[in-house]
Amino acid sequence: MANLVYKRVSTDQQSTARQNLVLDEAGIEDPVAFEEDPGTSSRLHPLQRPKFRELLNYARPGDTVHISEMFRLVRGTGHILDVLDVLHRDQIALRIHDGAFSAMDLTARHPRTGELLSTVKFMVQTLAAAGELQRDLQRELTYDGLRAAEAKGSKGGRRPAVSAAKTADVRAAYLEGRTIAALARDHGVSRGAIRTAVADLLPDHAAINEDSPAPELPVTLDMPGKVADFLRARELDPAEQEALDQGVTVRRGQGYTLRVSAVPAVHSDSSPAASRSTAATADRAVQDVAQRACPEVRRHRCVEGRGGRVGVPDLLLTNRAGSTSYT
Repeated sequence: MANLVYKRVSTDQQSTARQNLVLDEAGIEDPVAFEEDPGTSSRLHPLQRPKFRELLNYARPGDTVHISEMFRLVRGTGHILDVLDVLHRDQIALRIHDGAFSAMDLTARHPRTGELLSTVKFMVQTLAAAGELQRDLQRELTYDGLRAAEAKGSKGGRRPAVSAAKTADVRAAYLEGRTIAALARDHGVSRGAIRTAVADLLPDHAAINEDSPAPELPVTLDMPGKVADFLRARELDPAEQEALDQGVTVRRGQGYTLRVSAVPAVHSDSSPAASRSTAATADRAVQDVAQRACPEVRRHRCVEGRGGRVGVPDLLLTNRAGSTSYT
């Protein structure tokens, strides 16, 4: 029968020293440890944590899971009942060595129904609810403390390595020609801390001009396929050519449209050429309609119409019989 030890901490700044002390005092023989990665949150369901799932896959009927306290494994009432059901199904015992659950037999079941004893279930739910309340109160108090600190002008996060009293000296020395490495050695801090103190003085720092206009955002337009083909055959600016190359083709029946995303300036530059393409396309469409309406045009003959010889636009107004059919 194996003794499986489970450990977890909520943040990467915590350690398992206290858990190790409690488990060492328990005198567990030949423990097999499973320790979660630092920062594994208690909000994650225990059955979804990598190391606890590995523990369940490793365990065999008759093994015992040891934890220092219940809240290293679960927090909420739903989590603890799910874990107890899985351990009962796999015939694995649970031993808690510290806290309110240490004196309870959490594996006690009714001899006939096989369900968790009602008294055990009540105590488990009550104590787990108390632990959940403790966690929620701690989170609320932490949030209120942060708000109070912000109201006083304090900023959250880690304190800067270079104190405010030394920042002015560091900046003055940097302007006089001292290197970042030399300043880091003088003040006993890292180079990154010095760069943070003189961030706005670095050569690659781009000053923000509040009066400068906001950058143009790209606009997406659907361009007819014939217009796109016309523009591809012309010599365009690099920005216009790039916008066409990156366009997305959208099929529409027998034709297509090109969805082009570019800043308004690129669209306006390509508009004159697109207008000429549209006009040329319209002229070709008029000629096609005229030829279908009057076979004489296909034989390069001229017919008489109103006011003398008939041109292509006039053919849209008259057919061979002279009656109006295209308006």
